[in-house]
Amino acid sequence: MEYLPNIIFAIALILGFGYFTKNVKKLVRNIKLGQDVDVSDNKSERFKNMARIALGQSKMVRRPVSGFLHVIVYLGFIIINIEVLEIIIDGLFGTHRIFSSIGPLYGVLIGVFEVLAVLVFVSVTIFWIRRNIIKIKRFWKSEMTSWPKNDGNFILYFEMVLMTLFLVMNATDVHFQAMNSGNVISQFIAPLFSGLPESTLHIIERGAWWLHILGILVFLNYLYFSKHLHILLAFPNTYYGKIKPKGQVNNLEAVTKEVKMMMDPNADPFAAPSEGEDEDVPAKFGASDVQDLNWVQLLSAYTCTECGRCTSACPANLTGKKLSPRKIMMDTRDRLEEVGKNIDANNGEFKDDGKQLLGDYITNEELWACTTCNACVEECPVSIDPLSIILEMRRYLVMEQSAAPTELNTMMTNIENNGAPWPYNQMDRLNWVKE
Repeated sequence: MEYLPNIIFAIALILGFGYFTKNVKKLVRNIKLGQDVDVSDNKSERFKNMARIALGQSKMVRRPVSGFLHVIVYLGFIIINIEVLEIIIDGLFGTHRIFSSIGPLYGVLIGVFEVLAVLVFVSVTIFWIRRNIIKIKRFWKSEMTSWPKNDGNFILYFEMVLMTLFLVMNATDVHFQAMNSGNVISQFIAPLFSGLPESTLHIIERGAWWLHILGILVFLNYLYFSKHLHILLAFPNTYYGKIKPKGQVNNLEAVTKEVKMMMDPNADPFAAPSEGEDEDVPAKFGASDVQDLNWVQLLSAYTCTECGRCTSACPANLTGKKLSPRKIMMDTRDRLEEVGKNIDANNGEFKDDGKQLLGDYITNEELWACTTCNACVEECPVSIDPLSIILEMRRYLVMEQSAAPTELNTMMTNIENNGAPWPYNQMDRLNWVKE
């Protein structure tokens, strides 16, 4: 019976990290459903982007209020959870605050943790007020249905409870309070429990301790189902994010070669393709479903924070169009999850379900509303590129289905016939001068 708590703790850890590992494998499997893409270039620049954007939160602080609060929550939550290492060692080996043996430094560390816990609690409370009372517009767009709204609040409640448990654990720890070092905040909470026998304080402290570590394990496994998966994926996503100029659009190699051939007066359009040239022609132009997108785009779909900064900056959305870059990413993730569940249900093989990303999730109207201005790409705090997905689906509509809007078809026909988007012969372009 003496080692029963340690055994229970070990089982909880194994189950918690085991389920987390299972979800990580599923996540990696789903992302790998995407097409291969070479992102091995400019490693130094990619590392700089990851350090500056993911670790340094450089794009978050462009909006100073929410940015500053986010930095507090991010740093506070990460730093405070350093203590989880101590909890794990104590839980496995039956020790109590094993790191207290390092002396005065331990008190300094716990003191910093307590101050950060209060700052995190205050910041999270302000986030909750902004989201639910002030009702910032970007949190109440049409795509923010019941689950996305509830998910944001669930995380805030998680963080409030975990910070409270941490402080209560310290306040009711008689041994820790007797140290009179590090109890910067908990010393003011301890009087709330004055008059209780030491045995009761021990029960409260142990209860808070157990709930704290179990809460962290639950939080860790909840991430897979939450928009807060970006806590883990922001780092790889900013590393693999686009580093070329935002206005530079990728061209299909097969189409580029054909255009060059058309412009070459010496080229024979009827010549048989040389060996290997057919390999440049893709089996499908553009994307109609998630498997047609590349794996970096699928990684970005899972990384989306649903903060709505992209949508709030989108000129199409601001003028009342249906396009929402945030919805593009959310729809891509939802469809990818649906495909993943299909594979799980069919022993590792995808069976056609009669659905696809284009049409069932994202409409043509949304795609053609995009002005390709890159405002969404510029605003995203974790280097997501919704425009790349929009362009791939547009490419499919034009090159596979010939389903471009009439105005666009007319323009392209004019360019083909007249060398310009206007319906005038080149010789007639200056006729307006005579008027």
